[in-house]
Amino acid sequence: MSGRLPCKSAPSCFERGFDGGKKVGGVKIHLGVEKHGIPLAIDVSSANTHDTKGIVPVLREFSGQGFRGSALGDLGYRGKRLAKAGEKLGITVKAVARGRDGVFLPTGICWTVERSFGWISRYRRLNTIFDRTKEHLVAFIEIAFVSILARRLKRLAIDEVQRLTSTNSL
Repeated sequence: MSGRLPCKSAPSCFERGFDGGKKVGGVKIHLGVEKHGIPLAIDVSSANTHDTKGIVPVLREFSGQGFRGSALGDLGYRGKRLAKAGEKLGITVKAVARGRDGVFLPTGICWTVERSFGWISRYRRLNTIFDRTKEHLVAFIEIAFVSILARRLKRLAIDEVQRLTSTNSL
């Protein structure tokens, strides 16, 4: 799964642009996640970078990790240029329509990348980008996901302990 999120950024930010579709000046976070929403690849570009161009570094990282096969994305990931780039990396990018008439319709597991963006939107540090380097911003996104996943694992561990104690007491 792959997706992007336009974010506002301060004038001192490393790279800025204006996303005409979302009407946001700043940067875009490109994210590749697996089916549970755990990030496998993160990249950042200026907001005016086209989606098919901005996702290529994420696909390169996927390929470098040994991934081969299909990656799902929304209709912004259509085009011959992206198809050729994916083909060279051994990845087929499938564009899936996830909405109709401006209404979001979850299709299969395509919503997991949106959920991951929802998770990081709760981190105030990532709502307006002030970082002067791309590497710092990616590091803060990774830190946010470490925090999110640690809380999820803790919750799963507590649930498992409760399940085991309830079955042992019967």
